[in-house]
Amino acid sequence: MVDQKKLPRYIYLPPDAVKRQAELIRNGEYDILPDEILWRDRYTTFLERGYRLRPRYHPDWRPSWTGTNLNPEFCEDAVVSDNPDVLDATRESDGLRVAMKAVKKGGQEILISQFLSSLQDRSNHCVPIVDAFQDPLDPSRMIMVMEYLRPWDDPELVMVGDVVDFVTQMLEGLEFIHNQRVAHRDIAPQNVMMDGRTLYPRGHHPVWRDRSPDAIEDLVPLARMDHPVKYYYIDFGLSVRFAPGQSPLVVGDVGRDAEVPELSSTVPYDAFKADIYALGNFFDKELAQVGTKYHRLEFLQTIINSMKQRQPATRPMASQLVAAFRETRRSLDPSEFRWRLAPKSEPAYERLFNDTVAVAKNSISQLRRFVRPE
Repeated sequence: MVDQKKLPRYIYLPPDAVKRQAELIRNGEYDILPDEILWRDRYTTFLERGYRLRPRYHPDWRPSWTGTNLNPEFCEDAVVSDNPDVLDATRESDGLRVAMKAVKKGGQEILISQFLSSLQDRSNHCVPIVDAFQDPLDPSRMIMVMEYLRPWDDPELVMVGDVVDFVTQMLEGLEFIHNQRVAHRDIAPQNVMMDGRTLYPRGHHPVWRDRSPDAIEDLVPLARMDHPVKYYYIDFGLSVRFAPGQSPLVVGDVGRDAEVPELSSTVPYDAFKADIYALGNFFDKELAQVGTKYHRLEFLQTIINSMKQRQPATRPMASQLVAAFRETRRSLDPSEFRWRLAPKSEPAYERLFNDTVAVAKNSISQLRRFVRPE
């Protein structure tokens, strides 16, 4: 048994449950999964390269709760990765959390990702690549090491200002990509992430993102308005980099967003204009929903409509969108940025109550920024 003075009582199991857990361990219920074996087999090579995988992937791993009364739901090494193609790790030299992904050697994903990541620019919102090396078990693949990121909406956006900042960064990032003669071709919610470290100053678990690094405590994130995050485009597996002067016309019914109207496997279309539509559709579905999802986001509709023109030639370029949204942002009252995002489905009486609570919490948060304890 472990020392119960060091950990909260709720992580321990009653005696009958301990017996059941022991039986489950004997029956292999917690054995490493088939998708995880490839990562376990690379553990030693990664460590030699300077990257340490979580204890679960050590070749000699055994469940840490074996022979204890610990509940595995609060044991870090019980956590299975939610994406078998990408795994988190820690860089030994400085403790930086990274994400590792096996990609095709010499393929466009790693070439374009490394190219964009190498460019130093404030408007660069492409996933940072920190390393790349030969896959130790597959000569046809490379291991691409990226800075660890979390989904753009986890935790969810809660204030109008959160949306303004998100849209601003996404438009600036797309302008940057297009200025490098690169078309993403797969813009969708799954391919936008953020560096959320400012929201969790004590860290968080890489898979159970609302838990502490040891997976024991539930965490409450800080407010984005007071602790800004940076958003990034990821996954350049379908991207194309055009040579100077080369036509941006492509073919291919590709990408997660099948609603881009011009997609075709036979008729060429402008890849840059397709990106514009996909990002506009992203804004529409995730934020505006043609005015049916949230209150107070009506200012987005004009720019979304321009991005979702069915005729590609009538859609603005990314640089024009950045300039247009800059003007929209100037027209907004900054005091409105801290208004809560209220769902349209929320009844009026409930919205009034929630708005009042949000204002009170925000006022307390603002006061704490200026008052220091004695």
